[in-house]
Amino acid sequence: MSPTTEQLLQLDLFRGKMDSLSIPDRISLAYHRARAIAREYGFTVKDVLELTPKFWQYHQDLINPVDMAAFTLITIQYNLCVGTLAPFLSGRGDLQLLMEQILNFDVSAQFLLTEVGHGLDARNLETTATLLPDGGFELHTPHRNAAKYMPPTSPQVAFPRVAIVIARLLVDSMDRGTLPFIVWLNDGYRMRQGIHVKVLPRRAGSKPLDHCITMFDRIRLPRAALLGAVPRQVDPRSDFHLTISRVHVGTLALSTTLIPILKRAVFVAGKYSFRRRVRGSGKDPKPIIFFRTQQRPILHTLSQIAVYECYAQWSIRGFTDVRLDYRVRHGIATAFKAVVTQAAQGSLFALAERCGAQGLFEYNNIIESQLEARGISIAEGDTLALCIRLASELLIGRYSMPEPKDSSCMLAKYEDGIYRFCRTILKSLHDGHRSDDYNSQILPHCQVLVEAIGHRMAYESARDSGIDKDLLALYEAGVLVRAPAGYVESACLDIKSQFECEANAMDSILPRLDQLLDETGAGPYCTAPIITDEDWLSFVDGLQGYGKQQADTVTDIH
Repeated sequence: MSPTTEQLLQLDLFRGKMDSLSIPDRISLAYHRARAIAREYGFTVKDVLELTPKFWQYHQDLINPVDMAAFTLITIQYNLCVGTLAPFLSGRGDLQLLMEQILNFDVSAQFLLTEVGHGLDARNLETTATLLPDGGFELHTPHRNAAKYMPPTSPQVAFPRVAIVIARLLVDSMDRGTLPFIVWLNDGYRMRQGIHVKVLPRRAGSKPLDHCITMFDRIRLPRAALLGAVPRQVDPRSDFHLTISRVHVGTLALSTTLIPILKRAVFVAGKYSFRRRVRGSGKDPKPIIFFRTQQRPILHTLSQIAVYECYAQWSIRGFTDVRLDYRVRHGIATAFKAVVTQAAQGSLFALAERCGAQGLFEYNNIIESQLEARGISIAEGDTLALCIRLASELLIGRYSMPEPKDSSCMLAKYEDGIYRFCRTILKSLHDGHRSDDYNSQILPHCQVLVEAIGHRMAYESARDSGIDKDLLALYEAGVLVRAPAGYVESACLDIKSQFECEANAMDSILPRLDQLLDETGAGPYCTAPIITDEDWLSFVDGLQGYGKQQADTVTDIH
């Protein structure tokens, strides 16, 4: 039976007004919500290690946009920590007991990889774990730039904290690579002696969470803290990627969460657009959904949701297909992330903007999601950095992505045009892909190339799944009319015809707009007061006020 989270919305944990709570209480609430959601799903080691449908279903659950702080805690706990710990369970009774605590969310588990001075170049991290004569280790932060950056690590009552810390193993002063160590950070009340954390300010627009800077002052660890054995030979690149392999899973998994984020945002903007009325030169006010400028971002977002749900399933199948070259599998995840994060940013901005002044407030569920989506574009692999690596390897011919199924498709032609554009530049460079010329002339086009590949694969997956032809046509037109003119020109595409296709598709979809909004399933998960007149009146009545309130004679708030 598939987990259902809608019933959780009836719990006091989810019904209260967060804005009335202090920041520490809101952080505590996120932990308790995360525990409730995790226990509703009941994840097993198999779910995480074998990437079962339940694992992917969770990341696309509409409960996540309700509290992205809780989502952050859950995806770290299960994808990163359970996923990293699971391969080492055999013969380790101590780890099996710890795994039970993590799976049941009796403890909060964190994954400490990046440092203040090492984000994109985390392979060069400087936290050290020195092998001691007795077989144990000394964990140490050599200077402030080597402090672990961002994972929540401060004491939270009822949530003892354990971490998988990625550190550089030193044996007789020799570097033996970066390896994972189990480290207990605090008991939920006090930090372990020698571990110091600084709680960062709240991220702009996000649900509060205790993101921290974490430092270790010569912490003694037992031999059992190391996951695995001390390596005799070191391959720095492959060893590092093996250690952080769950980050690669997160590249795809976290990006799929943008689908429910888009559903919730378009539901709010769409319903508000039917309710909000303006008076023009005529006598009767019109709902703002009457105007094409209001319809356009809402309809485009609905087309993206329809396509990306198919694209997510196709990408999951490709990513988990062990018959494929792992580089191609990771390329599939990268392309998905590039396409969906870019589309989400554009759509969320447009939806918030079309709600006018209401779109500026977090309580209306859109601008908050826009800022949370920016975090997803960075987490588990920065989108631009991933695109630069993928595009470069494709251009120099190390491997190739799945070929277009229909080369006459408009998006296949667009992809081919950008490929040809980049390859022409590359051929003119004398010093190859590591030159200054490559840096200045190819890198700026890498993300556009990867997005073009992704858009084509998204279109094909949706077409093969048989989605509504008008939504599919609108998606295709939307990609091309938004594409930079120079790239469209290089692909020799008729952009005027795409504007016509866009208009025709929107005309066909518009009569079903309200139905499509309801079919997102986002309604129960939305708390925005601007959706109905009744919600708005109730919201205003609950606000702090000054002065004598006059009798309310207004029955319909516009």
